Amino acid sequence: MVQVSRRSSRTFRSVFGPWGPLFLIVGILLVSLSLLSVKSPPPQKDESVLRGGGGGSTTVSAMSASRILRSGKPYLVYGTAWKKEETARLVSEAIESGFRFIDTACQPKHYEEALVGEGWSAAAKKLGLERSDLYIQTKFTAPGGQDPARLPYDEKAPLEDQVRQSLVKSLSNLKTDYLDALVMHSPMRKMSDTEKVWKLFESFVDEGKVLKLGISNCYDVDKFKTLYESARIKPSILQNRFYSDSNFDDSLRRFCKENNIVYQSFWTLTASRRALASPEIKQLASKKNLTPQTLMYAFMMSLSHTPLDGTTSKIHMMEDVAIMERIMGGEEILSEDEITLMGRILGMPDYQ
Repeated sequence: MVQVSRRSSRTFRSVFGPWGPLFLIVGILLVSLSLLSVKSPPPQKDESVLRGGGGGSTTVSAMSASRILRSGKPYLVYGTAWKKEETARLVSEAIESGFRFIDTACQPKHYEEALVGEGWSAAAKKLGLERSDLYIQTKFTAPGGQDPARLPYDEKAPLEDQVRQSLVKSLSNLKTDYLDALVMHSPMRKMSDTEKVWKLFESFVDEGKVLKLGISNCYDVDKFKTLYESARIKPSILQNRFYSDSNFDDSLRRFCKENNIVYQSFWTLTASRRALASPEIKQLASKKNLTPQTLMYAFMMSLSHTPLDGTTSKIHMMEDVAIMERIMGGEEILSEDEITLMGRILGMPDYQ
């Protein structure tokens, strides 16, 4: 029961007349009721848990590509092949979701390089990013890998001129004055031509137009070693299809590890569909609060490899960024025994 002193009663009566004490009692009751109705705010849901992560993760979207590289942590690269007219939108969505590494090619047959330029620049403007916050790599594709009706360079020009024209086209398409990496889409038919193209690549590094060099679709370890040994500027990247037909590049991946070369994998999910559908992989993914697909990316990153991720789903983009965040936050997703289990299920020779 609320007690009202006589002094308070006299004061209110002098101010409000005979209704003063009543106003005082009503006011005290209202204050009491409001205090009783105050509740602690509900706990906020951890978005990293909703997206398959754990607490305390690092926000990749707040990090630049250069900072991620300095951290030494593994990461995913957004791949832009076969995106056609949706390329710009998907590249923007990937960057807005947290991707900071983009792969493309000056090959109109499979890539819309100019739309990659539109996509990254639109996302950067929206998010307040600088060009240096992103990592953009493209490829030179020889005439044999091009659509003859859509060549990005002069069909009749000498090889060296085609390489130069391709670089000029890429810089224009991608709206940039430098590339973080230039990759040879595949070795040339003759090793002498491969070395010729590489020497020209090296001149682009000397000129400051390119920062790193790499090669793709090179599955012959001896051929890769020959290029490595002859090169003045060594390959920083080997980008290959990760699948059983090449024994999962067992020897090549070992050489890359020994020589501090980034091994980028593509076809990482497509080639492993059967393994990812196995009960053991599904159970392990569920245990880790992941999908089999994000578990596969975690497996590759646990091996210090760099998978290309070509998803067209915004939800999957967020899931994939979330697994990067967990790893960058210091979480060990897979134990050595679990890595061995996955390698065995995939059929990798070094885990049999």
